[in-house]
Amino acid sequence: MPRRSYAHYCAVSRALDVVGDRWNLLMIRELSSGPRRYSDLFADLPGISTDVLAARLKELEQDGVLTRRRTGPRAATTVYELTETGVALRPVLDALSVWGTTLLNERQPTDAVRAHWFALPLGRAVAELVPKGTVTVHIGESTFHYRIGGDGISHHDGPADEADLELHLDLASATEVATGARPLADIVNADTDFRGQSHEGTLH
Repeated sequence: MPRRSYAHYCAVSRALDVVGDRWNLLMIRELSSGPRRYSDLFADLPGISTDVLAARLKELEQDGVLTRRRTGPRAATTVYELTETGVALRPVLDALSVWGTTLLNERQPTDAVRAHWFALPLGRAVAELVPKGTVTVHIGESTFHYRIGGDGISHHDGPADEADLELHLDLASATEVATGARPLADIVNADTDFRGQSHEGTLH
């Protein structure tokens, strides 16, 4: 089946020809912190079908947004990861996250949730505490880390090798911070189990 196009001679239109189909930007969100296996993507995109996931991965690979490679013992595992072109969409995800935060409201019983989906709004809150450095965040069993500097904020799977700050949040606290209901600094100051080092010393 041929790819659909808006057929507008417009930069926005051309971009949407590539990433505007349903699920595409959410797949890029999933890959923005590191490589993923097909099974990882399927598990963290509730509601997508295997046929649609496979088709979208193929299209985004053809468009140069992502690539796939084999890894692990005897190169038995295939993982998908963003190319430089795909990574360049990070500001788009950030802007959508800012715009969409006001639409979250109260979580509905039918809403799926994954801890790492809060990585974008949490990153902005973390950068207010640590304008430059590396921060590891644990939310339940999920762990990722941020690198914050003059070129912006990026997040990556797993803990940092050497973090300036380490945060432990439950899902409820992460939700409060992500929706702007509670400042991250308040949670850090109230958490007696909080342990972390900033580049200027211990945070209390």
